[in-house]
Amino acid sequence: MAELVPFTVPTESDKTLLVWELSSGPTAEALHRSLFTVFSQFGLLYSVRVFPNAAVARPGFYAIIKFYSARDAHRAQKACDQKQLFQKSPVKVHLSTRHKAVQHQALALNSSRCQELANYYFGFNGWSKRIIELQDLSDLEEGAHEDIVAPHEKQSLTFFCALEVVLPSYECRSPGVGVAREPLDKLEEGPLSFLRKRKTTQKLAIQKALSDAFQKLLIVVLESGKLAVVSKPCEEITESRTEEELQDLIQVNDFSWKQCGQGEEEYFSDFSFEEEEIRLPELD
Repeated sequence: MAELVPFTVPTESDKTLLVWELSSGPTAEALHRSLFTVFSQFGLLYSVRVFPNAAVARPGFYAIIKFYSARDAHRAQKACDQKQLFQKSPVKVHLSTRHKAVQHQALALNSSRCQELANYYFGFNGWSKRIIELQDLSDLEEGAHEDIVAPHEKQSLTFFCALEVVLPSYECRSPGVGVAREPLDKLEEGPLSFLRKRKTTQKLAIQKALSDAFQKLLIVVLESGKLAVVSKPCEEITESRTEEELQDLIQVNDFSWKQCGQGEEEYFSDFSFEEEEIRLPELD
């Protein structure tokens, strides 16, 4: 049976693994590295989160691991449950359980995550982006407008980007658009700061457009391992409120423990959702 892999944050229970009976010897950072090394062998990981056991349980840790693919998560669960993996005692690995009534709107992946997912399935040279238009929509003219702008009102840099993602092997093109704004206090900004903000705003508009283009695509993974690409129906296209907007421009580019704060998007998908919906099995 074919599996559809969208360019959205994975929140489905069949893509989420619970790992417990992790020993208390290693640090959380060391456990994170070990878990990532083991489970990334089964497919691309979205996140690895390590938590200390509750105070009422014996010392140790448990982890929540998210895959982009349900098929990969199932293979990892079967291969790793009741195995020692990287410690002397076996760990327990189960697919998560959720309250069936809880449903969540899909959240678009940011551009870095979209590129990571595309590189994994299509290869680094299997896709490209083509910028069609990058337009400066900022209203920074002086003189004529100064008398009608309130003294406390700040101007802003605004850029619009239109581009397309091209997948030559699948004869597929997906358009995307993005708009980015950056507040600007001209009394405080020097020329170098202004240029940096201008470059940052341009880059953010391109990132938003790239994420928007990927939202229109679905990766189809066949049982044989072959891939196909299809376009999403218009009503299923994720609203382009991407991670950038929820993180105040903080990018999540990798799985390093030091960045395990991971921004609001990660908190939405792991804490706000998981802590309420996932019921950890009783610890012996």
